[in-house]
Amino acid sequence: MPLVWYPRLARASRRERENWQTSGGGYGIHWPDLDEDLSTEGMLLGAPAPMRE
Repeated sequence: MPLVWYPRLARASRRERENWQTSGGGYGIHWPDLDEDLSTEGMLLGAPAPMRE
């Protein structure tokens, strides 16, 4: 999946992207430095991050 589908990750530094942890019992990924959470199911299905207002 293209990194541009995940704007917060695309704008983040490499260090920030590499600092992640599983969440939701393994059903998600959390980047604490970015306050970003994505579902593993959505990423595996190739779904872009939801648009934020």
